[in-house]
Amino acid sequence: MEQTKNQKTLNVDEEKWVYDSSVDHKGRVPVRASTGAWKASLFIIAIEFSERLSYFGLATSLIIYLTKVIHQDLKTAAKSVNYWSGVTTMMPLFGGFIADAYVGQFSTVLASSIVYLMGLLLLIMSRLVPGLKPCDSGLCHEPHKVHEVVFFIAIYLISIGTGGHKPSLESFGANQFDDDHPEERKKKMSFFNWWNFGLCCGLLLGVTLIVYIQDHVSWAAADIILTAVLASTIVIFCMGRPFYRYRKAAGSPLTPMLQVLVAAIAKRNVPYPSAPDQLYEVPESDKTRARLLYHTDKLKFLDKAAIIDDKQNKAEEKQNSNQWRLATVTRVEELKLIINIIPIWLTSLPFGICVAQTATFFIKQSATMNRTISHNFVIPPATVYALGAIGMIISVTFYDRLLVPLLRRVTGNERGLKILQRIGFGMIFSIITMVVAALVERKRLNIVEKNPLEGSISMSVFWLAPQFLIIGIGDGFTLVGLQEYFYDQVPDSMRSLGIALYLSVIGAANFLSSLLITLVDHITEKSGKSWFGKDLNSSRLDCFYGLLVVITSLNLCIYVFVARRYSYKNVQRTTMAVADCYGSGRIEAMA
Repeated sequence: MEQTKNQKTLNVDEEKWVYDSSVDHKGRVPVRASTGAWKASLFIIAIEFSERLSYFGLATSLIIYLTKVIHQDLKTAAKSVNYWSGVTTMMPLFGGFIADAYVGQFSTVLASSIVYLMGLLLLIMSRLVPGLKPCDSGLCHEPHKVHEVVFFIAIYLISIGTGGHKPSLESFGANQFDDDHPEERKKKMSFFNWWNFGLCCGLLLGVTLIVYIQDHVSWAAADIILTAVLASTIVIFCMGRPFYRYRKAAGSPLTPMLQVLVAAIAKRNVPYPSAPDQLYEVPESDKTRARLLYHTDKLKFLDKAAIIDDKQNKAEEKQNSNQWRLATVTRVEELKLIINIIPIWLTSLPFGICVAQTATFFIKQSATMNRTISHNFVIPPATVYALGAIGMIISVTFYDRLLVPLLRRVTGNERGLKILQRIGFGMIFSIITMVVAALVERKRLNIVEKNPLEGSISMSVFWLAPQFLIIGIGDGFTLVGLQEYFYDQVPDSMRSLGIALYLSVIGAANFLSSLLITLVDHITEKSGKSWFGKDLNSSRLDCFYGLLVVITSLNLCIYVFVARRYSYKNVQRTTMAVADCYGSGRIEAMA
């Protein structure tokens, strides 16, 4: 009777307070009703909207600027875009590590947003300040070198800003939901879908309104708008400070993993215990709300780190807890998680290579086609990218509102589809995209052959619509799935770094895309004619897209093999006495 009464008291208290190691802006245990969940996430999604507005407004028109203003040839411009995109999406590995280990997510977002803003301000200066402008007057056949230098400094400042902003903001948003609370856990599953919905809204405005202003008003006017919007959403983000739940930076997440590895090697000759429950875990009296992991049978050689050495006094070793000699089961399992993530990361790269083509060759194709809607209105080349965002919005909305509820009833899985199933499903769309892109480019080249003078100007740009829509639908499955996978499957102390790992898929894929272009260019040039000429009409992008079909198809087979053998993170629910949360020890918010 007394136990039932205590349990009811605990349940009521858990509904009022959040015991997931987070704190409010004053360093206290957060009140569930007034902090976190959607009331906090809306402030966070607002600043993500403005950052994506800026990013896609710049990224999708970058190849046009490099070829028209900087006067780079097609191959050089495509590689320049890939390098910039690669750096922009690899920098989050550094930013996510700093946020998780030392600074905290809120502070990282704020600092990186200011760096981002500085990049936009420098970009405005490169367009308006007389000594920094591309040229003194008229068309630039060869822009001033100083403009080129300042321009690249500005866009790489934006890369640095994105490096801290992107991984910290998304993980900060997801951390507003309590994994141990059933209702909030379901909301978190929807968070990634609606996060990407807001992202796509920013993308849509970026590649329509901003690109139109770049094309018909001026590049400087577009930059001024982007700067004003980002500055205002930074203020909005700071206004949400009382509603946020914060996590304290936990120190370097790499040190515990190194400790497990050292302990396992040191005890490599120690025999395995007769049962897994004999492996060392945090003593019951020492448990906190930090989540513990169940033991798994994979990578068993690492389990030796959790074996208590018979040569030493067991009680003494437990008491001293020499972490370089003895690791908990949870620490061992966290290292296993990171090792298991590597094959998934590698098999996601070919999908990222397909995505890289949308901001380079797809956009450049649109510049050679008929973009006239009426006599007085011509679509800017980068605006066709909006079709990809529309495809992603359709995909995310369909998945969250229709498919997930249906699959929950059918499979009994609260996610609907398993995360890796969702990712693999999207990879199929990337293969279809490259098939369609190859066929459309072949048709465009046939038109150019028949009428070299007009080229493909007689071909409507909406021939590109299917490939943009299909890759957008694929993004709604694979990219959103990768976000959720890398956030959910890394150790709890590495969630910003987890989002950075997702972004690094796209970053590494951009570098691989540039490498692939270089290799294909070198090989095909030796065989007679390069697939990458000075312009599209002298290139063979249809063959390049066909090559990507072969690569992604083979990779999908490998991915399915790896995914079928993957073991998901298996979390224990731990309990913590209510009194522990009101003790004298107080956790300070990193805000």
